[in-house]
Amino acid sequence: LSLSLSLVSHLIIRILSCRTIREYHLPISPHSLFIPLESSRPGLFTVSSLSDPVPLFASQLACEEGLLFSLLESLLPIDEITMDRGQSQGKKKRAEEESTEGASTSSFSSPKATGVGSGQYDVFLSFRGSDTRNTFTDHLYHSLTKAGTIPLCVFRDENSIPIGEEFSSEILDAIARSKISIPIISENYASSKWCLCELVHIMHCKKSASHIVLPIFYKVSPSDVRHLKGNFGNAFYSSREHFDEKDIQEGQRALNEVSHLIGWESQKIANGHEGKLIEHVVKNVISKLREDFQLNVPEQLVGLDDHMKEIMNWIDNPSINARMIGIYGMGGIGKTTLAKCIYNQLSNKFVHVSFLPDVRETTRRHGITYLHSQLISDILQSKSQVSRIDDGISIIQSRFKRKKVLILLDDIDDKSQLDALARERDWFMAGSVIIVTTRNEAILDQSKFEVDYKYELNELDKVQAFLLFNRHAFRMNHSPREFEGISRDIISNMGGLPLALQVVGSYLYKKMDQRVWEDVKKQLKNQPHRDVQKILQISYDALEDEQKQIFLDIVCYFISKTSKYAMYMWEDCGFYPSQGIEELKLRCLIKIGDHGEFIVHDQLRDLGRSIFCQGQPLEKRSGPWDDDYEGVPKVLRVYAQVKYGTPFFFFPSYFNIFSLIYSNIHLR
Repeated sequence: LSLSLSLVSHLIIRILSCRTIREYHLPISPHSLFIPLESSRPGLFTVSSLSDPVPLFASQLACEEGLLFSLLESLLPIDEITMDRGQSQGKKKRAEEESTEGASTSSFSSPKATGVGSGQYDVFLSFRGSDTRNTFTDHLYHSLTKAGTIPLCVFRDENSIPIGEEFSSEILDAIARSKISIPIISENYASSKWCLCELVHIMHCKKSASHIVLPIFYKVSPSDVRHLKGNFGNAFYSSREHFDEKDIQEGQRALNEVSHLIGWESQKIANGHEGKLIEHVVKNVISKLREDFQLNVPEQLVGLDDHMKEIMNWIDNPSINARMIGIYGMGGIGKTTLAKCIYNQLSNKFVHVSFLPDVRETTRRHGITYLHSQLISDILQSKSQVSRIDDGISIIQSRFKRKKVLILLDDIDDKSQLDALARERDWFMAGSVIIVTTRNEAILDQSKFEVDYKYELNELDKVQAFLLFNRHAFRMNHSPREFEGISRDIISNMGGLPLALQVVGSYLYKKMDQRVWEDVKKQLKNQPHRDVQKILQISYDALEDEQKQIFLDIVCYFISKTSKYAMYMWEDCGFYPSQGIEELKLRCLIKIGDHGEFIVHDQLRDLGRSIFCQGQPLEKRSGPWDDDYEGVPKVLRVYAQVKYGTPFFFFPSYFNIFSLIYSNIHLR
């Protein structure tokens, strides 16, 4: 009986969904109902005690290959089952006893498959079962499956092919669908026709595809493999009677080719200590596969090359300590994108890596212990559930010291978050790199770690802004001639903010009606796009009430004006203006020019004015920045001669006070 995986899945679900399930006694662990089979211990479990139907966990059972196989074994005679546990195609049941003529056959074990398609593998292990199955290969296999923040999908055998049985084409197919092959060439490797068949196919894949081959010469020398000498050569020649002439020629050619590849000689690594050899292999495999697990960054990157070069030049300088890089700037400026690019470029140099996205929001929703659990699981490569902050800090302090780590902490907005995740330099091994992004420069200044390199990210210039907008709005580097003028008008309202350029450009993609573009241009003159505004307002919402008022005063009336006279006003109102302005600067909401004038990004200016206008009818929205605003200019016309010092209660609004003080200073 040959059953496809999908057919078996439907069969099991149908069986489990019936109340007659009570009649079946399944030889599986009760834990298998809820955790993967390899984590459970064998035992008998009678489901007759279950009184409720179990479709709730039927779907889970249907996707657990090991558990499906056990269930099917219990329901059908064992000699009728020909289901492949790793693929949907059928395959003959392998004998459990290992043959001296056997090679690695298909048995797949991994939490998840990676790459394109459900049958993609990261690593294929080719080995001589009688030499290394239960020793070196077993240790290497388990080390590989536990390595990395994303589990690797490793193909290895559990049983061998009995004498006289055909070599399965599925093994050759598995080699072709693997990214890396590791032939473990041991003393009796070449005595197996099937090992040589695997090696021939591995070397063929290396030539015809981007297939990586990392040979391990286990207690043999590459020279003996190349020239078929010593015990390795003796094993090959003693088994020639089992090979035909074509097998011999192809096998010798493959052995010669693999012997010239850069690999590992087990006897020359750490004086033959296999644990160290396995560490080297795992580290190299992770490095080769790292590009498959890189963080996602936008395809239409513009203007990051110079920033990347500057930061990487600094990182490349050797250091005897762990180091922290702090990237800061206003919301939507591209901090996370830049940090991801740096992380991706560095990741192949580290075995232990972790990316914690959106720390601010994650902490708000789940608490800092959630981030502790994720960080510890990533670095220690084992599941961890932290319930108390102190426990998480203790684990990081004690367990990370001997690990060279790369960690990206994205969007930190409070010192307590950084303290809980990376408070001190000596928590981490020398050579570690911690990358932090934040809107608040003060967090970097206050860190006990003492940030080694602070980098402020600013807006794009006009050329870069135009290029980025075009790539999103038109999917090319330039605008159509009929849209060039209005494109420049729209871009001029966004102040080189990458987020705004991306959001608005993507919105206008394939919109060829110029009236729509005109409406967008008018809208952007009054306020940012709603998606951009949500991002920008995060920084505003984090301010104290006094600081919010100072910010609104600046964007409504004091842009490009010096702070001197405004300070008098805020002090008379009982505010602490020096402290407030410093906080606005640290949060990248304002800058102070060379002559003491307030500088505010166009998008932040529009955000503040939009907040000021909330509650006004759409058709009447205006503020002190407008000539026809009914508040300040009207008061100024009436009280044009009022001198500085007029009592505040005389005027109907706070902004009127600003206008009178500031304007009358110039009227004197």
